[in-house]
Amino acid sequence: MTPPDAPGSPDPANRWSNLDRPPLNATALRRGLLRPGGLWTSVDVVQRTGSTNSDLVASGGAEGAVLVAEEQSAGRGRLDRTWSAPPRSGLFFSVRLTPGPGVPAGRWGWLPLLAGVATATALSRAAGVDTALKWPNDLLVTVDGQERKAGGILAERAGDSVVVGIGLNVSLRADELPVPGAGSLALAGAGVLDRDPLLRAVLRSLEEWYGEWRAAGGDPAACRLQEAYAAGCATLGRTVRAELPGDRELVGEAVAVDGDGRLVLATADGVQEPVGAGDIVHLRPAGS
Repeated sequence: MTPPDAPGSPDPANRWSNLDRPPLNATALRRGLLRPGGLWTSVDVVQRTGSTNSDLVASGGAEGAVLVAEEQSAGRGRLDRTWSAPPRSGLFFSVRLTPGPGVPAGRWGWLPLLAGVATATALSRAAGVDTALKWPNDLLVTVDGQERKAGGILAERAGDSVVVGIGLNVSLRADELPVPGAGSLALAGAGVLDRDPLLRAVLRSLEEWYGEWRAAGGDPAACRLQEAYAAGCATLGRTVRAELPGDRELVGEAVAVDGDGRLVLATADGVQEPVGAGDIVHLRPAGS
């Protein structure tokens, strides 16, 4: 990224200094998303923060709060990994969801998977780009024939709520990628890179999936969430290595996502073992 003091570089104090990456329109977002009886109750856009998840966890408040940052200085992924990107190059936001007593707490673990399905569905419709899901919370796009991570999801318990954070690389260029395996909607050839309609599409999709899941009491089969996740999951059908807590590893074929949202691995000794937490490494393409 261009150093802040270089000629022609964006001025962080001027919202319109980089017209290739225009700012989000908070007023238009509120007008398009806030409606009586709808899920979303507030939409706030800040220029810069450490982490939208941390801010929303700390703030409390009502269900349906949406916090969006044009830039995050301490964005977090799973396992306390950092997530950083140039200002206004992506969508970095968190939402507060309160499933209520009608959804058993044991089913709340489906929320990050639900967010993945909702995001992938929205991007297919709004940007014309296929987005696959890597269990449990990565969003993958295809760049030059290779799968690349373009986004991720982080869910955190906050009292009687869950704060779900979504980070998505939108206009990131090849020379701005934080790691070789990263990607963006732009590099994947997305037809739309305007972040306003993309964010509206993702939030509307999330509202739809969340409403159906909650109406079904959190039952992932009854609301078709389990089926939809499996259909879009790039991990299934592959040989993978699960790097588990306690420095334990497990290698097997990913054969299913069970009713608890766990990845089921079929090992070489014929045992099917569910994995509820850990890092998954794809060892071979599906079907090869």
